[in-house]
Amino acid sequence: MNANNIATLQLKASKYDRIVSMISSSLIYLFILAFIATSFHQLETKTNLKIFKFIPAVVMIYAFSMFLASIGVFASNDAINNIYSLSKTNLLPAMLFLMLLQTDFSHFFKLGKSLVLAYILAVFSIAIAFIIVSIVFSFNHDTAVAFGALAGSWMGGTANMIAVGSALGVTQEAYGYVLIVDSFNYTLWVMFLLFLVPFAPVFNKFVGAKNTQTLLSQIGCACTIGTKRYWLLISFAIGVSLISQMVAEYINFLNNTTTVVVLATIFGVLGSFTKLKSMNGSSEVATTMLYILIALIGSKAVFESFSAVGIYVGAGFMILLIHAMLMVFGAKILKLDLFSIAVASLANIGGVASAPILAATYNKSLVSVGVLMAIMGYIIGTFGGLVVGNILVSLAK
Repeated sequence: MNANNIATLQLKASKYDRIVSMISSSLIYLFILAFIATSFHQLETKTNLKIFKFIPAVVMIYAFSMFLASIGVFASNDAINNIYSLSKTNLLPAMLFLMLLQTDFSHFFKLGKSLVLAYILAVFSIAIAFIIVSIVFSFNHDTAVAFGALAGSWMGGTANMIAVGSALGVTQEAYGYVLIVDSFNYTLWVMFLLFLVPFAPVFNKFVGAKNTQTLLSQIGCACTIGTKRYWLLISFAIGVSLISQMVAEYINFLNNTTTVVVLATIFGVLGSFTKLKSMNGSSEVATTMLYILIALIGSKAVFESFSAVGIYVGAGFMILLIHAMLMVFGAKILKLDLFSIAVASLANIGGVASAPILAATYNKSLVSVGVLMAIMGYIIGTFGGLVVGNILVSLAK
């Protein structure tokens, strides 16, 4: 290689270094993450790309942010580190508050005895499954907190996973493993539950259950119509975030982040009993905050090795297997039909995106049942994930 070629390569390398070093501005850093989150959300909602049926936008956002971090696009300087910490700290409680505004306890308890029992059975069977698997696999501390975050997701949703993971101190790399398990295992679980639909009469005969009759055909929120009051909701959310952090300075449950998460959850539940619930736009704003949080976490994650993915996925499948066995056992004792336990299971593990689809497969008028069960998970997921996570940590080797 002659001197000219060497000079050319050095010039190209210096240009690349300058491009990389340009992303040392906290404003540009946030802009890029917001652009990534917006792009994948638009692709998922505005196109018919089949890939999003198997890999949700949240996983794509995390993966792409992690890729940029891995190739050194984001500088590790005080400006970026500070804006990362500031954004994550303030967005998390704000998001939880808005997510919980759409919860309706009165509707949940109108579902009927069998559906409520099925939901409770699903929550406890998932918790027990996580504890059993943690013992079988001899989780260490890092794995225990990671599966605590996964428990938050499988009892609620991705927002709960972020909340529980932040409270337990999950590493950025472990978040990646958890998202892979959450996406891969969940996809197969949805397929399995849909496969079981034609066998409902056989299952119901086996457990001695009758088809659920008392169901609500319309469950929704008044906030789905009317003017979208984004700015007002954002103001309330930021206010709740500020108050939660201020109170956490004086009252502490386990650690500061856990306290903030618990307080924001309580404020969200209380807000669901007020007129705030009727304000349209809370779901959209909360989802936006969630996607930004996913992008932020991904921007600090760099996989050192993918060797642990297999262990995580295997443990995830064992959790689902134990959960399924306990659900069938409970259905036999309580005489619960397949519709009730299947929708309750998917409302926890899949959330709002998939539980209504499964419910509609049985009967289109039952979509609201899946929606309501999944929405309840926003509350259960955070508290349940924190309880399970701390148990796993106490059992960790």
